[in-house]
Amino acid sequence: MSSSSGSADADLPLKPIPGGYGLPFIGAVCDRFDFFYLQGSDDFFRSRMLKYKSTVFRTNMPPGPFISPNPRVIALLDAASFPVLFDNSKVEKRDVFTGTFKPSAGFTNGYRVCNYLDPSEPKHDQIKSFLLALIASRKDQVIPLLRNYLTELFIKVEDEVSGHGKVYFNPISQNELFNFLFHLYCGKAPVQTKLKSDGLKLFQLWVFAQVLPLGSLGLPWYLFPLSVLEDLLLHTLPLPSFLLKWDLNKLYNAVETSATEAFDLASTFGLSKDEACMNLLFVLGFNSCNGMKIVIPTLMKWVGLAGKTLHQKIADEVRSVVKEEGGVTLKAMEKMPLVKSVVWESLRIEPPVAYQYAKAKEDIVVRSHDAAFLVKKGETLLGFQPFATKDEKVFKDAERFVEDRFMGEEGEKLLRYVYWSNGRETEEPAAANKQCAGKNLVELVLRIFTAEFFLRYDSFTIKLGKPTLQGPTVTITSLVKASTL
Repeated sequence: MSSSSGSADADLPLKPIPGGYGLPFIGAVCDRFDFFYLQGSDDFFRSRMLKYKSTVFRTNMPPGPFISPNPRVIALLDAASFPVLFDNSKVEKRDVFTGTFKPSAGFTNGYRVCNYLDPSEPKHDQIKSFLLALIASRKDQVIPLLRNYLTELFIKVEDEVSGHGKVYFNPISQNELFNFLFHLYCGKAPVQTKLKSDGLKLFQLWVFAQVLPLGSLGLPWYLFPLSVLEDLLLHTLPLPSFLLKWDLNKLYNAVETSATEAFDLASTFGLSKDEACMNLLFVLGFNSCNGMKIVIPTLMKWVGLAGKTLHQKIADEVRSVVKEEGGVTLKAMEKMPLVKSVVWESLRIEPPVAYQYAKAKEDIVVRSHDAAFLVKKGETLLGFQPFATKDEKVFKDAERFVEDRFMGEEGEKLLRYVYWSNGRETEEPAAANKQCAGKNLVELVLRIFTAEFFLRYDSFTIKLGKPTLQGPTVTITSLVKASTL
């Protein structure tokens, strides 16, 4: 048996894990209805945390019967217990990417792609090493390529605001960031392939079909009969993969005919073109496009809500550094501590991935701030990241967006509690861990986006719509063009 923390916490009392799973089948279905229809995810976890007076407890997680064979999990809701999910000596990440169920391998042409592999599996080392090498090989292309697509993004946004007084930001940012990522990884724009202008829609449909059992329309309580119908349609039987076969083939062919340099690189790691193509397609769909369409609107949400005072500070920093460095460069990005802090704070307060799963490799002791708990071998651990990264025992004013939270020596110490990338911010992705291969790329894109935005504009205002599984919905209602450069 091993422990999830150091000896400093060895004197914490060992307690039984509170909570439970209810009656077989019925308990899981009841928890599913609470999660999707009666409480919502935040209240689902918060109510149980208060009921059991513990940030570690037992519960069921959707989708449950009949899709997931075992919906039973041990929830981890604080910054002390959450990091055990990163310790590959104690937990296993085999087939838990989407939680308590795994979509049919038919969606990935029969392959278990890297996201579903545990680091102990030899294939994981091959694929992750290839992906890290591919990203590294593109480092000199990121800034010029991204700036081209951001120019298109800002032109479209500005035209809409000028013509209609507002613009729904999400679809424009999603489209241009998808074009950038496809071009970066595959060597050409999606419009230069047979995807034409349908690439983003096809990727979204393919991803959506795989995670359908994890979602809900969020119908109000008074439409409960419709919620029952929705539950039967979405959460009891998985969508057959053959329904998306045409979609998958078109995406596969576009990547296969474009990413020739990537496949040459893959062969040096012992990967076939077919397997490399499927993994690259998955990275584009899930990790890159699906992630980027969340993090950019999230950044705009929090910076927009912060108002003119922050906007002025960012603009002053960006314009001063860009003038000093002679342009938007990697060196310039490193000289913008406020921009970096703002990006980290948006990833902390509203992480793009809410859930992390793992299974105990052996009997382990998991420690919260207040107690220790014995987890048996094979039990599933679930970390709910929005609570862990807003832990009041770690972050002062944890529910508030604090733009300079990570600036200075004391601020940098808090970075070890930023977990958005499936690892600590102070650690780096490697073939031996499950940290997002594109961690540094995502953060660089967010910093460049921020810099480019405030080179063009002094300030902006937003209106928020109802959030979705794709993150916050942001409408820009005004733009003030830059008065100084």
